[in-house]
Amino acid sequence: MSTLSSQTIKQIPTTSDTVYAFDITGHVSDDDAEAMAEFMNDVFDRHEKVNMLLRLDGYTGSDKDALFDGDVIESRWRSLFKVGKYAVVGAPEGASKMIGFMDKILPVEAKAFETAQEIAAWEFVGARPTDANPTSRAS
Repeated sequence: MSTLSSQTIKQIPTTSDTVYAFDITGHVSDDDAEAMAEFMNDVFDRHEKVNMLLRLDGYTGSDKDALFDGDVIESRWRSLFKVGKYAVVGAPEGASKMIGFMDKILPVEAKAFETAQEIAAWEFVGARPTDANPTSRAS
């Protein structure tokens, strides 16, 4: 399977074949969101359960139109049943609070981590980054 790399979303290789991690920077376009949705739908087809980690340190927002894309809707729905643990590193404060709330009502174990807690986020999802990318601070 190929890796995901778009204008704003870069897959981070991990030490586990069931942990998918992404570095998201800048403004996520409709095309970027659709590419990630298609990628994750393929992952969900191949695995019973996966864990995910999103690094959002440089994230500045996303196109609202992506919310209505069929692949994006499908991947979000499927993630409720296919994702076991979901870690978000460096989320804006409002998003961190929402993740904490959603953890209580959804069947996905979700946690928000501050940037300085990235190593704990990797431990939570059960993997480490494997690349030599300088943004992979949890090596």
